[in-house]
Amino acid sequence: MATRVTWLGHAAFQVETNGTKILIDPFLSGQPSPPCKPDEVEANFILVSHGHADHVGDTVEIAKRTGATVIANFEIVNWLQQQGVQKVHPQHIGGAYRHPFGKVKLTIAHHGSGLPDGSYGGNPAGFLLYLPEGNLYFAGDTALTLDMQLIGEEGVKLALLPIGDNFTMGPDDALRAVKLLKPARVVPMHYNTWPLIAQDPHAWADRVRKETSAEPVVLELGQSVDL
Repeated sequence: MATRVTWLGHAAFQVETNGTKILIDPFLSGQPSPPCKPDEVEANFILVSHGHADHVGDTVEIAKRTGATVIANFEIVNWLQQQGVQKVHPQHIGGAYRHPFGKVKLTIAHHGSGLPDGSYGGNPAGFLLYLPEGNLYFAGDTALTLDMQLIGEEGVKLALLPIGDNFTMGPDDALRAVKLLKPARVVPMHYNTWPLIAQDPHAWADRVRKETSAEPVVLELGQSVDL
């Protein structure tokens, strides 16, 4: 069975791999036009990159309903336990752990991580998922960083990169990130949720095609791409 990656809007994705359902940054109810509601998604694992409300999103509600294990940094895991989430797995930047579906490494992300109630959320992160069909890199909210070159050396089959600007990389820096990562394919994210991060993903995709060897894949809400 191929690994299927579905864009749920903003920076939220569902990854289905060999019978396991993984949610990444499940911010759904706060989106202007979410493709699904928190009570409609299933998950065995939830990955949370950092503490901001548009990434923690509906994690607490979904984790309690589904019994999913939440993977996040130590500080976010502690906060989630205080919210009543029972199944958690703490990791931290540079650390990897082999979960039932594959290995997960937390990668550097240059951003903030304050939690919705103002609590300290530790260091923000991205995720490198080592899956049977290839490696999936979710950059999280981040500036361009030279560390992406090291991540690329791991071999990235699919990269999920923010292009919205203002809070994260914009189109220019995201294009430079593609050149550092050298992924086989790349999906833009974290754009057009609000006017402040409005971008033209198709124009960005054209630049990726012209200037790199990566294949850009622009997903509509609810659409999927196979790894």
